Amino acid sequence: MTASLRAEPLHEDMPRVSDTRAVLRTWLRLLACSNIIGGRIRGGLREKFDTTLPRFDLLAQLDASSAEAPRGLTMSELSRRLMVTNGNLTGLVDRLAREGLVARAVSPPDRRTQMISLTAAGKEALGAMRPDHARWVGEMFAGLTDAERAQLYALLGKLKRSARIAAGQAQ
Repeated sequence: MTASLRAEPLHEDMPRVSDTRAVLRTWLRLLACSNIIGGRIRGGLREKFDTTLPRFDLLAQLDASSAEAPRGLTMSELSRRLMVTNGNLTGLVDRLAREGLVARAVSPPDRRTQMISLTAAGKEALGAMRPDHARWVGEMFAGLTDAERAQLYALLGKLKRSARIAAGQAQ
């Protein structure tokens, strides 16, 4: 078997992959980086704040969307933004609501739909975690120059577009 297996492009704008082994090595390195960074953040959140990354991510999504959606987000919208199923989200929202970090309200246009929003306590908890979260992520990227980080960001954006096309998703 050769290192230069030819793969046909999935879209006419995409070039042919000429070195499948190099692509696989790159994928594994990307996955390893994601696991290392995620592990550091998960460990830091657990040790310092006795919380989990999914809890942090949910609070951060609600906070980030508060200007555009002051009433909160539906479970479906939260699910889409967090890239998890509604089933995975229900238990998490239940626990955060019991702790007073998020609130549920019935959507006026559709009373079957719940709107999930960040409470003052949730905003305070998120505010306490954000500086450490940013520092941990920054530490993981400290070995790159500003120019390298910008280049990596651009290349990952290009990879994301390519992956979406290959997966048959809208860009």
